[in-house]
Amino acid sequence: MKRTLIAAAFAAALPAFSAAHEYKVDNLEVVHPVAFETAPSVRAGGGYLEIINDGTEADTLIGVTADFPKVMLHQSVEKDGVATMRHVDRLEIPAGKTVKLEPGGYHVMFMGLTEPLEVGAKFPATLIFEKAGPVEIIFQVEARGEDTGEHSH
Repeated sequence: MKRTLIAAAFAAALPAFSAAHEYKVDNLEVVHPVAFETAPSVRAGGGYLEIINDGTEADTLIGVTADFPKVMLHQSVEKDGVATMRHVDRLEIPAGKTVKLEPGGYHVMFMGLTEPLEVGAKFPATLIFEKAGPVEIIFQVEARGEDTGEHSH
């Protein structure tokens, strides 16, 4: 009976662990990688996440890979009421700070989509840090919120 209760408690806890959706390497923690659903005609999508650096030294995100024709780090910039995106080669993650990749700011662009990103789908990607090295993560596709600030690509 005791063994059954322990097994049931452990099984019930498993979804909570897998739902955490966090990844850690060295002093870096990657939190909640998400991409938003796209329409069938859209050929690019955005990826968003938080990177927490609990260390005493900065690290730099120098690349992202995923199974799409082209994957790049971008920054959305608004100037004189016009929003544009520009490619960035690197993104510093200062020591003791959190950097958010979010709509309207830094983000990952997945280009050359041949099928839409659909709610509930998941896909692997690798973040490449200058010091910490590669970190394998899973992006979860979620419904686009009404107030995300993201513009159509």
